[in-house]
Amino acid sequence: MPVTASRLIAAGLLALATSAGAQTVTLNGSMGTRQALLVIDGMPRVVTVGATVQGVRLMSLSATQAEIDVRGQHRVLLAGASQVRVNGVEGVGSGTGEIVLTAGAGGHFTTDGQINGKAVTFLVDTGATAIAMGQADADRLGINYKNAPRGFAGTANGRIPVSVVTLSSVRVGEIEVANVEAVIMPSAMQHVLLGNSFLARFQMKRDNDTMRLTRR
Repeated sequence: MPVTASRLIAAGLLALATSAGAQTVTLNGSMGTRQALLVIDGMPRVVTVGATVQGVRLMSLSATQAEIDVRGQHRVLLAGASQVRVNGVEGVGSGTGEIVLTAGAGGHFTTDGQINGKAVTFLVDTGATAIAMGQADADRLGINYKNAPRGFAGTANGRIPVSVVTLSSVRVGEIEVANVEAVIMPSAMQHVLLGNSFLARFQMKRDNDTMRLTRR
C-alpha cells in the first residue's frame, strides 16, 4: 500500500538512550494495523509488526500508538506526544538519569508513559498534589479503586469526592518510580495529570519551552 494511502497520525518522538548514544525513533503514520511509518535516525522506514529495522523491532501497532523494542529496551510511542529524551546509557532505568520534556501546543507539557506497565498520555500539572485520572482511565489500567480510601479534591467547580490509590509503578522514558499516590476522579479526563506525587521525586528546571527533571 503506498504511503499516500496511509492513515497518517501525529508524530511521537522518543530518543532512546544506548551505550553508543541516543537513537531517535519517530512515529509518522500507519498503514492499516500491520505497518507503521517510522523515521529512524532521520531515515523513513516502513516497518511491519514483528519485523526489525536498524535495531528497532515493531512489537504492536494501533491507531494511537506503536510499541517498539530497541536492543531490549521496550518503548511506547503515542500519537501527538511531546518529545521525551532520557540522557544516559542502558540501565539508566535503575534510578538515575534525566527526563527532558518539550512544550507542545499552548505551552503544555505532555508525554507518553506507563502506569503499572500500561501506556498512558501524561499532562504535566505542577499544581496537582498527586497523579490524577478519570474512572475510565483507571478501569482501562486495571486499577482497583472502588474499595479504596475516599477523599476530596479541590477543582474549579468546588470540592469533589475522589478515591485515593497507590500505583505500583509510574514510568516516563527510562525513569520508573514505585509506589506513587494517585487520585481517581469521578468525571472523565482528557489526560492523566502527572502531579507532584511523581514530580516531587525530581529536581525540576524549566527553561522556556524545555523542562528538565533530574532524579533527586
